Amino acid sequence: MKDMHVSDSVIYVGVDDTTLDLFEGQYRIPYGVSYNSYLIMDDKTAVMDTVDPRGTKEWLQKIQAALGDRKPDYLVVQHMEPDHSGSIRSFLDTYPETTVVGNKKTFPILKQFFDLKEQTVSVDEGDTLTLGSHTLQFFMAPFVHWPEVMVTYEQSEKLLFSADGFGTFGALSEDIDWITEARRYYINIVGKYGTQVQALLKKASGLDIAAILPLHGPVLKSDLGYYIGKYLTWSSYEPEDKGVVVAYASLHGNTGKAARQFADILREKGEQQVAVFDLNRDDMSVAVEYAYRYDRLVLASVTYDASLHPAMEDFLYHLKIKNFQKRTVGYIQNGSWGPVSAKFMKAHIAQMKDMTEVEPVVTIRSTLSEANITELESLADALIG
Repeated sequence: MKDMHVSDSVIYVGVDDTTLDLFEGQYRIPYGVSYNSYLIMDDKTAVMDTVDPRGTKEWLQKIQAALGDRKPDYLVVQHMEPDHSGSIRSFLDTYPETTVVGNKKTFPILKQFFDLKEQTVSVDEGDTLTLGSHTLQFFMAPFVHWPEVMVTYEQSEKLLFSADGFGTFGALSEDIDWITEARRYYINIVGKYGTQVQALLKKASGLDIAAILPLHGPVLKSDLGYYIGKYLTWSSYEPEDKGVVVAYASLHGNTGKAARQFADILREKGEQQVAVFDLNRDDMSVAVEYAYRYDRLVLASVTYDASLHPAMEDFLYHLKIKNFQKRTVGYIQNGSWGPVSAKFMKAHIAQMKDMTEVEPVVTIRSTLSEANITELESLADALIG
């Protein structure tokens, strides 16, 4: 279990979920996920967000154990996505005198999920709520990554409750690498909204932050500049590292063989970081993550029904909707008669910002020829520069 102790007054009451196979119905989470919630104990008490319905029972038990004979005064709703709001109704049924705190965009969405009859307080940018020695200050974070999102700064202990910001895949009971699961989470969940994340980071830069408390993953208590620096890079769409992703969609194995041979050529020429993805089999979210991580991308696809292989089409769609940009791209196409996949790959890339294409486009007729090997060498040289 990660160290989720915050302070004597701020108590972690979230739950792990190690049984869910797909997050948001599409992202594989072999190490599960945590649904984080926090309880602030003061003259008045505040619960920061709820949890997915899959964890309601355990979460309520933790709340009840921490509160004892006390009752919660406030429930702060920072984000209405069901993995964080899914236990609101159960919580209010248990504690009906609780005041629900949200913003003007929270409550219309909330009423789409729940019948809300309890007392509410609507807060706006910079508003505060005093619990005693603790004071909550609210900052709007629209489209990070839903329109109603806000984050909360606790002034006395200098804590930033960051909603989905700085979250990760992976249950807290699992041994995960933060950077890997945080990058994959950010790019696939929040990646489209870089401009909005940059705006939130600008607000956060004016705060004295001692710890960041996200809604997924561990509490971040030290070296905060490292984590914030990663978010600055990711949200600006700049490459994180020098490296090449070779992503291929193969029908009978020949395009895949060419892609792997090209990766070997890159390594022989001194390229240190080369990641190869079989788009038919590998985790799409990891392929997207690495495309964002590295500064160069090579797309290799067989021609299929006079167009792209569906796996390549899917990969490029994922890149496009996550606002992929600022990369260098090369192409390998294959086709037994009339190879045209490069034309369609180029059409996708043309819809992305600040993309640089390199030559040659390597065209394979069924299987690699000696001439193709020479072309692959030339393409590698162009990528390495």
